[in-house]
Amino acid sequence: MGLGMETATKSSEVQLTQLTAINIAKVITILCLITLALIYGINDYRQVIYLCLHISYCLWWLLEQWLFPQRREQIFTEKVDTFTLISILLFVGVFYSLPGYFAFTNTTSLGYLSIAIALPLYILGSLINTGADVQKMAAKSLGSGLVKDGIWRGVRHVNYLGDLMRYTSFSVIAGSWWAFLLPGVITLLYLQRISQKEESMATKYPEFAVYQQNSSRLLPWIW
Repeated sequence: MGLGMETATKSSEVQLTQLTAINIAKVITILCLITLALIYGINDYRQVIYLCLHISYCLWWLLEQWLFPQRREQIFTEKVDTFTLISILLFVGVFYSLPGYFAFTNTTSLGYLSIAIALPLYILGSLINTGADVQKMAAKSLGSGLVKDGIWRGVRHVNYLGDLMRYTSFSVIAGSWWAFLLPGVITLLYLQRISQKEESMATKYPEFAVYQQNSSRLLPWIW
């Protein structure tokens, strides 16, 4: 009886990592955006720019792992069960394309102000995110412990900041207040992750408390 239940439990688990599930979800996002383009058509620069920004973000997420294979060993390495897999696919794959829906159903022309806000947000968010990844991977490959210099000197959670900047740029291009539901939900998710991460880092690195205090003093409005 016990052996049968154990076998059934193991067979119901999907032997995938969180990273693999997120990669599949990024492909789903791309397919969702292409489907929206086929259904609603492209009638303005709003849809063109949105597709360029969001699809390039998804493609870069996938390409970065090919360029830097060590990332697959550093992030989202936990195994997922079937329920978690479906949740990731729906949340990261479908829900993350929500601003795209509002971009394609928005019949007004995209204004210059929106472009002037969204493009710098996306470009700077991408640069600081990628720069932080490269710096951290290089430091870890050299055996470094807590990375706290360079771009990490003033911002403890650079990747989260860069991601939020990019997702906010999607909402700006979408041109609907409802589109900001995505970065709002992501912010709440990141706040939870940040709390958990800082607890583990405080345990792992004795010098983290000093780093935390100095970075907060330098940029108190950033985590």
